[in-house]
Amino acid sequence: MGEFFNPEKGIWAWLSTLVDVVGLSLLWIALCLPVVTTGPATAALYYTVVKCVRGRESGAFGAYFRSFRDNLKTGLRATLIVLPAAVLLLGLHHIVRWYGTRAGGLLYVLYVAQYFALMVPAGVLCWLFPLLGRFDYGVRGLFRTAFQLTLAHLPSTAVVVLLTAQAAVFCVSRWWPVIFVPVAAMLLVSLFTERIFRKYAPELGPKEDTEPEE
Repeated sequence: MGEFFNPEKGIWAWLSTLVDVVGLSLLWIALCLPVVTTGPATAALYYTVVKCVRGRESGAFGAYFRSFRDNLKTGLRATLIVLPAAVLLLGLHHIVRWYGTRAGGLLYVLYVAQYFALMVPAGVLCWLFPLLGRFDYGVRGLFRTAFQLTLAHLPSTAVVVLLTAQAAVFCVSRWWPVIFVPVAAMLLVSLFTERIFRKYAPELGPKEDTEPEE
């Protein structure tokens, strides 16, 4: 009977995880509403998912707010750089898609090719805030490292970009996934990014590694 009421085991552990997943997802949405805070909010979400959802540490919401505060300055500056670039690339994508799917021929080839061309800037965007959540960077070093990781790990980058894009589409097309998809998507992303982070920063591994041995 004592095990049933143990907050660290059984149904209570699952309920605690569920509260963290829903609460962190909604908190991330709320802190992204000003738009310019999307960067630090995302960095904090990544950090908290790795530490508290994967790593099973307690105090998820406290960890989130601490990370958000610590990364606010750099995250704001990075977001202000990313936003106009993202709008420009998205607009270009829609223009090329519109002409490519209607005109066919060479324009359709261009439409397909731009998906591959967008992989690098999209990859940099997807690496930026996990990096900020896990390491201490200035803006210039943050972008440089994100670019280097994008090129050095293109297969993983492609998977992370596709995961992020599908999660965004899922949330935009329906309202209810926002209560869990942000944390679930970040958890899936971390399966790829954390493995790569540990190659360059082995000290992240021993205490935080939650993956089974191969």
